[in-house]
Amino acid sequence: MSEHVSWDPTAYGRFSAERSRPFADLLAQVRTEDPAVVVDLGCGHGPATLMLGELWPQARVIGVDASEAMLESARALDDAGRVEWVQADLREWDPASLGVAPDVIITNSTLQWIPGHLDLLDTWVDALAPGGWLALQVPGNFDAPSHRLMRETAEQHERAGELGAALDLPAVGEPATYLRYLTRLGCTVHAWETTYLHVLDAPDEEHNPVLDWVAATGLRPVLDILTDEEERTAFLEPYAQHLAEAYPRTSVGVLFPFRRVFAVGRKRA
Repeated sequence: MSEHVSWDPTAYGRFSAERSRPFADLLAQVRTEDPAVVVDLGCGHGPATLMLGELWPQARVIGVDASEAMLESARALDDAGRVEWVQADLREWDPASLGVAPDVIITNSTLQWIPGHLDLLDTWVDALAPGGWLALQVPGNFDAPSHRLMRETAEQHERAGELGAALDLPAVGEPATYLRYLTRLGCTVHAWETTYLHVLDAPDEEHNPVLDWVAATGLRPVLDILTDEEERTAFLEPYAQHLAEAYPRTSVGVLFPFRRVFAVGRKRA
């Protein structure tokens, strides 16, 4: 997770079932049975990282994140002390700090926060043990109404300049981008995309579940800037209305399509 954004583990933990599906789908393509060292880069508040320890009980598992709040939550979940939790900016994290070449590096829904993240893949693939795996997933929904309306609402706000800069996130690649890049780095690569059709708030208990979703992720840079209640309300009221129109409630709940991009590379021995 980005060190420049404040993170709320409780808010992020909402919709945990929906958020965990891409991680499980990514992990399913890492075809190794007995890795010795597994690293989760951008581990967040910990549940997914603990899944790695359950899948590979013999492995040394390390979770790395820039957010101390997220790591505190992760450590609280890890009552058995199964995982080594490390606070570090991923742009500065040194794989040599492990003392051994990792067999698996996973980064899930994190690289979208990091400018120039393709350059990091060079370092991470180079650090892998021969035959090791690098698996990544990034959101591919920045042109979806949830994000487009966020940018459009920011343009109408009195602090438009600051908000626009905060929402100018680094570009993420297409599946072919990661496939070509990891292949060039000496990996055998499988890359794909999936659009999940999440059904939010089927019991009809929430006023605007899509707003609740983005408030824990993509909207965090805006909320960090708009700490004044009036300024925040001036943004959230029109944005919430736009979201409700873009994602209307149906008979089964609020339908929220979410595109994600995946790539899994195995380093050739």
